[in-house]
Amino acid sequence: MPRIITKDKLLQLVAQYLGEGKTVAGPAEGSRQLYFTKIKKPEELVLNAAIMPSNTIKEFFFPRCETICTYRHNGKEQIIEDAQPLNAEQIIIGARPCDAASLPILDKVFAWDFQDKFYQDRREKSTVISLACSAADENCFCSSVGLSPDTSSGSDAMLVQVDAGTFEVRVFTDKGEALFAAQTTEADTTGQTASPPPVRFNKDSVAAYLQTHFGDPIFDETSLRCVGCGACTYICPTCHCFDIVDEGGADKGKRVKNWDSCQFSLFTLHASGHNPRKNQAARQYNRIAHKFNIYPQKFGAVLCTGCGNCTRVCSASLGVRPVLEKIGQKGEQERN
Repeated sequence: MPRIITKDKLLQLVAQYLGEGKTVAGPAEGSRQLYFTKIKKPEELVLNAAIMPSNTIKEFFFPRCETICTYRHNGKEQIIEDAQPLNAEQIIIGARPCDAASLPILDKVFAWDFQDKFYQDRREKSTVISLACSAADENCFCSSVGLSPDTSSGSDAMLVQVDAGTFEVRVFTDKGEALFAAQTTEADTTGQTASPPPVRFNKDSVAAYLQTHFGDPIFDETSLRCVGCGACTYICPTCHCFDIVDEGGADKGKRVKNWDSCQFSLFTLHASGHNPRKNQAARQYNRIAHKFNIYPQKFGAVLCTGCGNCTRVCSASLGVRPVLEKIGQKGEQERN
């Protein structure tokens, strides 16, 4: 039987989590849009299933800037200390399903040839409560990558809006059950989700086309609109490029991991001056081939959740979806 919780009860739970010293993050009012951020009081949460927040929950697991270790000299001795792991539990509430679905994808990256203890520690100490979408816009394409407005992937529990003051609670993991144990009531009503957006391309056709069309004119055409700002990669819940730099002086400093972007011209610039991806067309091809061909070959899933964020933030209304639609059309023509 469906389980429900009132919004007032939910906010009481959030207040309880905060009182227990847990970190709680969720969509709150920014200057113009909703923005995922750490909250200090329950009233800051805005659980509006029809509005897509302007950032993703990725940064609560893979921060924009993260200190890996510090160093200092004590006489002739060099002292290196690892950064401290996350101490408090964190609860992410109100994540869109396409955002939460990025976590199982990122898990494979950060536990592949190297175990990233910083990412893994955050994952272990985090509980994700997603919010099923009640509307889809023209940029959404979750159905094209095998997901839906209420997909459970990456979520420990999900809220599905019944009405303005009530949510259905769907629990998927032990973590989710622990949060909502004895906090819900049984009811005959269920929440309503958005209809899946139309399938805009066949991901298998896209992958097949990318394998045999390196340097296709599609990328020359579409990249003319691209200014290489990297906004699409920063807003993407699955993009994970980073750089590591040392900050400080000779006596002391820190080693820091910072977000980077494959769309930046310096990303693949060699010390010799050679750049194997010397123009935006090559960089765009690499990004899409990584998401829909290279990553799937390695890990068995596409590196995209169909959230549409990349197109929403693009000053040229580009992102990956319009390019994927063109590739998909050509791929279908070749298969037929």
